[in-house]
Amino acid sequence: MDARDAQQLLTPHGLRLLDDVTALPSGLDIVAQVAQLRKDGNDPALVAAAVSQARLRHKARSKFGEFADTMLFTPAGLEQATRFTVAAHHAGRYSRAGFRRVADLGCGIGGDALALASLGIRVLAVDSDEVTAAFASYNLAPFPDCEVRHEAADSVDLSEMDALWFDPARRTAGHASSTRLADPGDWSPALDWVFARAAEKPSGIKLGPGFPLESIPPELGGQPVEAQWIDVKGETVELVLWTGALARDGVGRSALVLARDGEPSGYHEMTGTGESSDAHVGELGAFVYEPHGAVIRARLIGDLARFLGAHALDEHIAYLSADAHTPTPFADAFRVLEVLPLDSKKISRALAERQIGTLEIKKRGVDIDPATFRTKLRLNGPESATLLLMRLGSGASSRRIAVVAKRT
Repeated sequence: MDARDAQQLLTPHGLRLLDDVTALPSGLDIVAQVAQLRKDGNDPALVAAAVSQARLRHKARSKFGEFADTMLFTPAGLEQATRFTVAAHHAGRYSRAGFRRVADLGCGIGGDALALASLGIRVLAVDSDEVTAAFASYNLAPFPDCEVRHEAADSVDLSEMDALWFDPARRTAGHASSTRLADPGDWSPALDWVFARAAEKPSGIKLGPGFPLESIPPELGGQPVEAQWIDVKGETVELVLWTGALARDGVGRSALVLARDGEPSGYHEMTGTGESSDAHVGELGAFVYEPHGAVIRARLIGDLARFLGAHALDEHIAYLSADAHTPTPFADAFRVLEVLPLDSKKISRALAERQIGTLEIKKRGVDIDPATFRTKLRLNGPESATLLLMRLGSGASSRRIAVVAKRT
């Protein structure tokens, strides 16, 4: 979408058309509807923009719920936007710290700024892309204390700000398509500049969850940095670095788990000083635990193992095991039903004997494509199970096994 399309969409007529298209049933023949809208005299470019925007609104419901139907998005802006439930947790940190004026540098379509503003915080939201800034202005219009600027982050006067929030653009410019930028120096704003500003004022810095742990500065501005990985419904969605008064004393790393499977909402957190020791290695027990991604990324597996009374199955693989089951929000638990060699024929026979027709396949430490492996199995019957494909041991004692298990 270019600036002209955005201008048309932001007219009263364009917004009414968008609302009408958004309200259409999802199963409606959209091609026929587009033809009718054009026949009614609407500009073809405006119709295309409204249809694209309506599709983005439907997609955005997973992040913004019902609010998505009154917002505007770019594809890249939606992809990088913080989920509203996560943004609310971020905003809570600023509110509890007493900060009343926050700059959101790289605001995108305004998801984090929305959460901050909803807590009564005055927000200066800045984005270097013209269309994205225009859509952020629309999304933040209900909050008169929010100011949105189309401006480069590194040109903004931050002297009157209490604290900062950064979400550097980690993709090439563009609305229809873009690619990931591997070099943090190419991000917008560049990460070194972000770190320099975060050393001056309390800050939150949103990064991808795969950002290397060894690249996280231990301190900024002479104060420790807190690194927090966040899971939402089983997916590790982001890493946030907290500095200054926004970082908690004694917390070097943390894993925050929101809305586990089966939970409409929820908040669970594991924290560590940053010096967690690894779990000791032992034999396969009656239960296997698969830690959530945030726990793995934060390297808190050893802490989790000690809480569960469990041990690792391999020093390089993030599976834990124990003979007793301890419920935890930080890992999925599986009860071991049968242990087999990693042989598709033997596994197929065992599954057939158990009448397993629905099978979840997980793997760690073995070079196997689960989808291809599934085609070698004869799945038929009313029962369900999970198949854990893994390697145990190292060197000459290493062996590959398959564990037929049941989620607990």
